[in-house]
Amino acid sequence: MTILKKVQLLNPANPNKSTGLINGQSSGLLNWNDIAYPQMYDLYQTLLSNFWKAQEINMQDDIKQWDQLTETEKDIFLRVNTQLASLDSLQTPTMTSVMDYVTDSSFKAILAVISQQEAVHNESYSYILSSLVPLSEQNARFNQAKDDPIVQKRNQLILDSYDAFHQKPTPQRLFELAINSINLEGIYFYAGFAFFYNLARQQKMLKTSTMISYIQRDEMQHAYFIAQFIRILLTENPELNTEANIQFIYDTIDQAVKLEKEWSDYILKDISGIDLTEFHHYVEYLANKRFRQIGVDNYYPERENPMPWIHVFSDEMMNETKSDFFEQKSRTYTKVSSSNEFDEL
Repeated sequence: MTILKKVQLLNPANPNKSTGLINGQSSGLLNWNDIAYPQMYDLYQTLLSNFWKAQEINMQDDIKQWDQLTETEKDIFLRVNTQLASLDSLQTPTMTSVMDYVTDSSFKAILAVISQQEAVHNESYSYILSSLVPLSEQNARFNQAKDDPIVQKRNQLILDSYDAFHQKPTPQRLFELAINSINLEGIYFYAGFAFFYNLARQQKMLKTSTMISYIQRDEMQHAYFIAQFIRILLTENPELNTEANIQFIYDTIDQAVKLEKEWSDYILKDISGIDLTEFHHYVEYLANKRFRQIGVDNYYPERENPMPWIHVFSDEMMNETKSDFFEQKSRTYTKVSSSNEFDEL
């Protein structure tokens, strides 16, 4: 089993343009005009254009509305908030760790931006909490998220993969980490997002839903990048492009879908306005998008978005051109090459 070695910061004898995503040669110097995958510059610019800070959103309207929420709505609001924060807490250090083993400097730069954005997301959840409840309740809710068995079960799928790579960083474990990063970024957040958007369509806590829409926009782009990372990893390392690993994609994302459905049944069961069967189909709809982004066929029945009202409140509606960027055609796994590049993905 090949163990990935941490990439040296500077290798002056090597070319600036990396010869491989991992185990390649690269000087460590980044010239965006001379990179192996020029499309990464466009994605880098897209991520930068979305820069935002939690403090830019004035929470005064939500503060005034907080006491008008039902006790159930308050409880679920706080539980969802801290559960989402627990997921983002995992992602910042993980993306930073992956950077150490990636040869291509352009990918390192994008991973650095993603890591920073995840830190912003984590801060935003704290910012929302600090606007609404005292520190003692914030701490109690974070401890509740740590102790909740369903939250633990969901997080364990991600943690096991991330920890395995940390203990023994191999190409196979990097691939598995990337699939579980898709689960975290592209599957796990959406029951929580649906709760906040459901409040918004009742004209409740609109500032919070605005912040959630910014987070969702970032997460969509992170999931897209990781999908392209996977495709390039499989293309450049054909020993990873096996039937077993394609099956791993299906099995692992399907497991995340089941866990997200279980979480939604648990956390949204008392929330008026959300049909849980409809939400189950929505998670499958999202998962199919992730499969297509990775470059494999749909796993679930193909359907239109069964919860179109989410589209109205999410950042997809605020910026349709960026939403279109993530729509992919269904196909069997297709290698990235100079002929298809990323316009085909």
